[in-house]
Amino acid sequence: MNMHSEKTTTKPLAIDDGFFFGIGAFETIAVERGLPIFLEAHLQRLECTLDFFGIDCDTSALRAEIDNALAPDEVQHGRKVLKLTVTERNVLATMRENHYLPRDYERGFTCDISGVRRNETSPFTFHKTLNYGDCILEKRAAHERGIDEPLFLNSRGLLCEGATTNVFLVRSDSIITPAVGSGLLAGIMRSYVCGVTEVSEREVTYADAIASEEMFLTNSLLGIMPVRRLCDHEFASTTVARALNERYLRDIANKQGLVV
Repeated sequence: MNMHSEKTTTKPLAIDDGFFFGIGAFETIAVERGLPIFLEAHLQRLECTLDFFGIDCDTSALRAEIDNALAPDEVQHGRKVLKLTVTERNVLATMRENHYLPRDYERGFTCDISGVRRNETSPFTFHKTLNYGDCILEKRAAHERGIDEPLFLNSRGLLCEGATTNVFLVRSDSIITPAVGSGLLAGIMRSYVCGVTEVSEREVTYADAIASEEMFLTNSLLGIMPVRRLCDHEFASTTVARALNERYLRDIANKQGLVV
């Protein structure tokens, strides 16, 4: 099952350790009416991952790829996704549709717990690398079960993140998110939420999750998504998630000169 339909480059790819071993980095960036959202933050994280691998990136080549990907007229309308992929010998920018729709936010996501454990001892866990197979395969398996997003526990049984998302809980008017040390990739939207409202970062268990009034997920493509159900537990509220997502859309509109 192919989850994405990306417009790929026609230039030949160079075979390197990115192809053989997943030694490379990628970023997925929301594009609203031709404008990439939080582009500089994504580029900073990409640079951090490339530094982790010891890969020197040709910045001018990357910027040129981005400009080329954003140039077509069709990109200037609607919601798109810009994906940047960099390995030792390759710099790519591809574009696809952003398929999240208003009805997804209305109904809220359903989640369950993956049988795969996140390895909080691996440095790969904390970077957005091409070693992404666990996430993709678990996401596909979840969709076959009718689940929107599987969540990972770490080796100690702590809740850490979704296959493609960061996790937030609302409990007694407090917003909680798993600590990075639990084993998660700190997302751009996670940083946004932590920057616009008070969030407590700490170790979180499954019991903490189902004792909460609300759960929501974040990533750069969906923004802030309320969770309706985790396994058999129905959450009582989606109020905080909806308010935060509305604020995010307003902030993006103000900063980018958009009406989204």
